[in-house]
Amino acid sequence: MKTINLSKEKREDMISEIQNYFYKEREEELGDLAAGLILDFFIEKLSGDFYNQGINDAYLYMNERLEDTLGLQKF
Repeated sequence: MKTINLSKEKREDMISEIQNYFYKEREEELGDLAAGLILDFFIEKLSGDFYNQGINDAYLYMNERLEDTLGLQKF
């Protein structure tokens, strides 16, 4: 599977979100390295499942819209 490429700014934003989450939920302060490793783990191990769910959702949505077009037929 192709890896996800993040801009430097997006990666920094995500690392900050992870740090904020750990501080609010667990009262743990994470450094940039630790939060970056967690982000890398999510990208490597879990992003495929999120991607596949997005593809499935798009497929179902498009099928519903295509079925709606049948109602446009003229008899």
